[in-house]
Amino acid sequence: MTLSMAGAVALAGTAGHATAQSAPSPRPLRSGDIYRLRDVGSGRISPDGQWIAYTVTTTDSAKDKSDSDVWMVHWDGSRTIKMAGSPEGESNPRWSPDNRYLSFVSGRYESKGGQIWLLDRAGGEAVRLTDLKGGVSEYEWSPDGSRIAVVSHDPDADEGKPDSLRSKSPKPIVIDRYAFKRDGDGYLDRRRDHVWIVDVNTRKAVQLTTGDFDDRQPRWSPDGKRIAFVSERMDGDPDRFNNGDLFVVDATPGASPVKLTTWTGPDAGPAWSPDGSKIAYLQGSEPQLSAYTQNTIAIVPSTGGPARLVATALDRDVNQLVWSTDGTSLRFLLGDDRAQHLAQVDVATGAVTRVVDGRRVVTSYDVSPAGRVVINTGTAQRSAEVFAWDNRALRALTHVNDSTFASLQLGRTEDIEFKNKDGLTVGALLTKPAGFDASKKYPLLLRIHGGPNAQDQHLFQFERELFAAHGYVVLQVNYRGSSGRGQAWKKAIFADWGNKEVQDLLAGVDHVLSLGFVDPERLGIGGWSYGGILTDYTIATTTRFKAGTSGAGSALQTSMYGTDQYIFQYENELGAPWKNPKLWEKLSYPFYKADRIKTPTLYMGGEKDFNVPIAGSEQMYQALKSLGVPTQLVVYPGQFHGISRPSFVKDRYDRYLGWYDKYLMPITP
Repeated sequence: MTLSMAGAVALAGTAGHATAQSAPSPRPLRSGDIYRLRDVGSGRISPDGQWIAYTVTTTDSAKDKSDSDVWMVHWDGSRTIKMAGSPEGESNPRWSPDNRYLSFVSGRYESKGGQIWLLDRAGGEAVRLTDLKGGVSEYEWSPDGSRIAVVSHDPDADEGKPDSLRSKSPKPIVIDRYAFKRDGDGYLDRRRDHVWIVDVNTRKAVQLTTGDFDDRQPRWSPDGKRIAFVSERMDGDPDRFNNGDLFVVDATPGASPVKLTTWTGPDAGPAWSPDGSKIAYLQGSEPQLSAYTQNTIAIVPSTGGPARLVATALDRDVNQLVWSTDGTSLRFLLGDDRAQHLAQVDVATGAVTRVVDGRRVVTSYDVSPAGRVVINTGTAQRSAEVFAWDNRALRALTHVNDSTFASLQLGRTEDIEFKNKDGLTVGALLTKPAGFDASKKYPLLLRIHGGPNAQDQHLFQFERELFAAHGYVVLQVNYRGSSGRGQAWKKAIFADWGNKEVQDLLAGVDHVLSLGFVDPERLGIGGWSYGGILTDYTIATTTRFKAGTSGAGSALQTSMYGTDQYIFQYENELGAPWKNPKLWEKLSYPFYKADRIKTPTLYMGGEKDFNVPIAGSEQMYQALKSLGVPTQLVVYPGQFHGISRPSFVKDRYDRYLGWYDKYLMPITP
């Protein structure tokens, strides 16, 4: 490997470590630390099992942007090498099956959209492989390494015109789709995602699938003759159905796809068995449970036939299926009550074994042909890094954030449980500030996760640690509707928003108050997305909270119909507003009962959010302003549902702290 290819080399055993003599005393976390902490992407192990590729994302305060580069580390951890970096960023590294190439996706050097680039491990600079006008969103190498299956968006008809001409002569946006908006993408036209095949030697790309539907997740058969993929192709408008199916098509242009699955809900994540006779996949819940779906492991013959479910007694979230080399078992990620584990299921018996467990979150994993396993995992105290699963023990391979965490004084996050109004046990996380003293009275922040199909879990979260660093006790409740507790727990709030969730949240606050170290007059609340929605529901239910922050939320739910991206959920869970107006009015009680709200509340959102449009925050801000309740509205220009511009990320943290500190501080003796 030449130095021109490697870029930089460091000893993994010393990178990121400071000596005990030179290390300063740990200090509390600050909002500016977002510029120090780096994100470590999923590890991908080479076919020979010797190297693991991954990405490292850094944040540049001067440029006000983030940048992701490709690195690799040796299996024994002795060498760490930067492989590829550019201002445009690199992502999704993959190894060719013959170990010759390391591929990645980048928009470097003004290439249109993200394109695949190849690094020859014999040396030299990266070479661009694809030039697809619709870019590359995902890809997979064929088993023999001669071809790559790619998902690319249909090209824009105006592609190729000078930017100056396109900006001077914009066209009207013409819409004729049922589902016509998507956050980050904007208004949706008829251009779709389809599968292409790229020849590695000639660089020629040919389109494999077509039609007025999206195709995704291409997976090569072991013999390289067929490709499995997921699509919503069906009779009728695919936008009106929550029904992705598995298809198989010969890897030859013009071949007709064959449908394998018949379940009326979503299927995804195909994984071929080693002998090519079967495909394992994830079967989602019933179509109407789009917001509360939970995957089940299923297997179908690759040539067609009845599918069968595996591990039907496992009432938990599953994802990322990978077959064992002998085809007798499947590895997968298992989400379970504030944690996520690497697990394995015997496909014959359905017996499930947890391979990597504990109070941690395994975010991803990869397996070499010889069976070596690498995982990305973290805990409440540390963000995820790449580890080898070696002799049934975790061995750290990357140390990207070691020095940063060594310099920080963090709080302590622990599990708590309590009973809700209905006598059910609710799980939550409680984070106490460093130096916590149970004899003092602390302000409490109830921070509510979004989704609702998500969970607060044992993985480092900057936000809660920042609040703890400023002296707050932080409570995070996995209310009904959350993941990690089974399907019944999720769908308990179906068409009944703002009821059982609020009961669970308030039960959690009551439990923590009973512990004696929280001041009942200093309670704060807040969240983003569904967490912002639940903030509105809760402050319209009780006046006990003295400060609130509601980000990317809504309260007048009828006004979200046709303005956000959830049309399928609305009509299949609530019914159209003109068919079920009483229910829509009931679910909009924070707006219609805004005169009950006394909590000073900060509203926030992204200007271009099509997930939960800024109108939801604007309406509640206007209501509280009209009523004379202290409030403020912050709109982040150019931002979507997730705030991504680093300066805005920091600004949001600072505004949270400023708002809470104004009404809840200081700690009392």
